[in-house]
Amino acid sequence: MNVKQCIALAILTATGGVAMADEPIVGLITKTDTNPFFVKMKEGAQQRAKLKGAKLLTAAGRADGDNAGQVTAIENMVAAGAKAIMITPNDSKAIVPAIKKARAAGVLVIALDSPTEPQDATDALFATDNYKAGLLIGQYAKAAFAGKPAKIAMLDLFPGHPVGISRHNGFLAGFGASGISAKTVELAKTADVVCMADSFGDQGKGQTAMENCLQKNPDINLVYTINEPAAAGAYKALKALGKEKNVMIVSVDGGCAGVRDVKAGVIAATSQQYPLNMAGLGIEAGVEYAKNGKKVSGYVDTGVTLISDKQQAGVASRDTAFGLNSCWGK
Repeated sequence: MNVKQCIALAILTATGGVAMADEPIVGLITKTDTNPFFVKMKEGAQQRAKLKGAKLLTAAGRADGDNAGQVTAIENMVAAGAKAIMITPNDSKAIVPAIKKARAAGVLVIALDSPTEPQDATDALFATDNYKAGLLIGQYAKAAFAGKPAKIAMLDLFPGHPVGISRHNGFLAGFGASGISAKTVELAKTADVVCMADSFGDQGKGQTAMENCLQKNPDINLVYTINEPAAAGAYKALKALGKEKNVMIVSVDGGCAGVRDVKAGVIAATSQQYPLNMAGLGIEAGVEYAKNGKKVSGYVDTGVTLISDKQQAGVASRDTAFGLNSCWGK
């Protein structure tokens, strides 16, 4: 049995075996199976698939950036009879040929959370407006600083990923930078950004990135992070040096753990997104296509809400009570 056959068997075994003849088969491929964001997305897909009477196949990359694992998962799901596949692409460009083959075989492909490049390589995109998510925390930070000079560290995702670029640039635009828009395709940098580092959305890597930034510039007083695990790592690095009370951290995700960090004062504000809803809507669209041949198309904005217990004038937000009741669309 070769590697692909082993993975295919693992997919089918993990989701309960071969589908019944009248069950539409849909697939979900996430970036990883360890990040809580994607765990919640999988949970949403499982819940909606059960309600819709669909057979769900699931797979994930080994880590952020694992394109080969996602390509294999697409091939295996097509071979297993999936009529629709949802995917959060690890590599927005490299995954496109595999998606093209799946669509040529009659499979509906929906990107969740992260677009492909080009975006129309998939039939549809269900995702947070990531530029807006960054914009909201940038506006919050600008209002909180109220003209005080900022020395900003930006803990990004990894090079070239459209989600990382959108959130990063949205934050800077919200903080007042000019010449940046949702169409800006490179990471922007302004004079008050004193350090930029990749966290890969991981707590440990986020801590290391923050440590490195503090070595370069110990006077950092504002930290943007791509997500809340990276924020937790940044906070740990700051606390080890006794700097946590003098540095503001803002982030994106709005998971339950992240909202609790907002409530505890670890994170000042976070933009909450809703992966459970992304997956649920994707399942509904996949089942509709499998049963009736009706294709969804274009971009569907799945919503974003700024969460903070310290409101800032002119910046709309909800408190952590709302955030905990709504974390990731539960």
